[in-house]
This record gives sequence, C-alpha cells and structure tokens, in this order.
Amino acid sequence: MYTLRLQKGEIMATKNRNEYTYKYHEEHIKRIPLDVQKSEYEIIKASADAVGEPVNTYIKKAIRQRIDSGK
Repeated sequence: MYTLRLQKGEIMATKNRNEYTYKYHEEHIKRIPLDVQKSEYEIIKASADAVGEPVNTYIKKAIRQRIDSGK
C-alpha cells in the first residue's frame, strides 16, 4: 500500500485537472453503449488481442474503416 502525500497546491492542481477532464468529456465525447453477446465479445477481444489493440480501439478502427469505405 502506498500513501500519497500532497501539498495544498497539488490538491488544487488535481481538482482543476479533474474539472477540466470532466468538462472536456462533457463537451467533446459522446458515449455509445454497445451490447453484444458474451460469445461475440470473446471473438472481438481475441481479434483485438491478435493485433495488439484494446477492444475499444479495435471497434473504433472497424467503424472508421466502414465509414471510410462508404458502405
């Protein structure tokens, strides 16, 4: 277990960073819920692992490829 000791300025910097991150996500990020069967997820995960990508990145690239192909 590690104990983190922060000075007052560091606590404020962390709070400001958290507020900025929250505001940025609120203004620029849209979550897209995606439900898949567990068996389908395992296939997606295995494919993502095979190319060394997280599932999220793998799915985003697949969507981008579909958009770019115009289909």
